[in-house]
Amino acid sequence: MKKVFEKSWRAVIVLESALIYTVLLLGNIHYKVEEAGLCFYILILLFAFFFPKTKIDPALKWNFIPDDLFEWKTFLRKNTWVSVMGYGIVLMSSYHPGFLIVVGLFLIDFISDIYEPYESKEMLEMYFKKLSLQEKLRKNALFFNALLLPVDVLFLIINPYDSLYLLYYSTFMNLYFLLIITRKYKLYHYKEKRGYYNISVYLEYIFYSITVIPALFVLKNQLKNAKKNIRTYVGD
Repeated sequence: MKKVFEKSWRAVIVLESALIYTVLLLGNIHYKVEEAGLCFYILILLFAFFFPKTKIDPALKWNFIPDDLFEWKTFLRKNTWVSVMGYGIVLMSSYHPGFLIVVGLFLIDFISDIYEPYESKEMLEMYFKKLSLQEKLRKNALFFNALLLPVDVLFLIINPYDSLYLLYYSTFMNLYFLLIITRKYKLYHYKEKRGYYNISVYLEYIFYSITVIPALFVLKNQLKNAKKNIRTYVGD
């Protein structure tokens, strides 16, 4: 029927519904009108005539996210439903300190994927003529912590006596997050498409972030080298 009614999908719905209902009617040995079935059939007809003509895109556009956070916007547009379901799991992780840490370790792996692709040379130049690297880090960190805020609040409500776990969790997550962004721009090259993130980088940065103090030294060094690398494309 789709081939016959190429430009009228409503006709397809109506005819298919009529055929299905007819088959069910023929199966009714008492030949009585089934009120529930009739109501359902009317609803299908209404759906056919009142449904919007434009095709609905199941993926969200995420237009409320500022263009300055282009990595997040791009990732969420490509992975809408996976991200929504994953965020639900992150929220549930607030139930127990151990679960919070385990889910956090999986979460930072996804965060690393967000910042692995390199933007074009033109886009990088345009971006950093408007914002500095410190401003980029600040904006991205604010957005990241806004996402974690509901988790933090739920954790404090459910586990009010384990606030030290939450403090360590937030410190660990933020250090890893900043290390990943500064690594991206330390290694950035316009001829490359990705940052070659792998399991060794993941484990290395986890170690730095867990121990906190080494992470601060590595972050300072990467920030310095990232600024130097950006200047080669943008200038002073």
